[in-house]
Amino acid sequence: MKINQSQVDQLYLFTRQHFVEYYDLQTELVDHLANAIEAQWQLTPSRTFDEALQIEFKKFGVFGFSDVVQKRHVALEKKYRKIVWGHFKTFFQLPQIIGTFSAVGILFLMLKMSSNSILIFSILLGLVVIYYFFELFRNVRIRNRTNKDRPRKWLFKEILTGYRQSAGLVFLPLQILVHFRTIFDNDYILFLGSFLLISLALYQYIVSIIIPNKAEQYLIETYPEYEFSK
Repeated sequence: MKINQSQVDQLYLFTRQHFVEYYDLQTELVDHLANAIEAQWQLTPSRTFDEALQIEFKKFGVFGFSDVVQKRHVALEKKYRKIVWGHFKTFFQLPQIIGTFSAVGILFLMLKMSSNSILIFSILLGLVVIYYFFELFRNVRIRNRTNKDRPRKWLFKEILTGYRQSAGLVFLPLQILVHFRTIFDNDYILFLGSFLLISLALYQYIVSIIIPNKAEQYLIETYPEYEFSK
């Protein structure tokens, strides 16, 4: 005996009632529950749908689906980090590595040759602040538009488009370099600082521009049904 469409709809409702708000996680749980119920029916055909569902749900323990949701969240974040790292590595491969180290060298020379390196870092810090608030405003607009276009919430989409707010990471090395002025006398530390700043800028470019622009592609690769979810 097979699960029918009405019962599939009941399974989606069941997951929502048990605090699974993301459609991608709902779908995975529905597939698992449907297969498990059909397996029960192979052994006990007389068992009702509701009885089989309650038996399967009890197997998730006292916390219900929460452990499954947490584990899936961790797995998707791991997948996201692999995507970020894959893009980041390309900037240290030919031909992009030429532009990367050119940017490091230019920043290093600007700081080395400038009579007021603190001023340069203050300008950079100001640009980061402006960029951060611009991205925050842009992120809110994108989220609002996405919620209107696609009423279903997708956990992986939130991960793919939400990490742009990590721009705050750039503040820490800037503040360190500004407050410890003696490092400008050490070429090695100054070069390392320049390399770190360029690397953080590349990271921010990846999480703010590249990945959000390719979010639809990654979602379709992970969940083919996403393409037809409008």
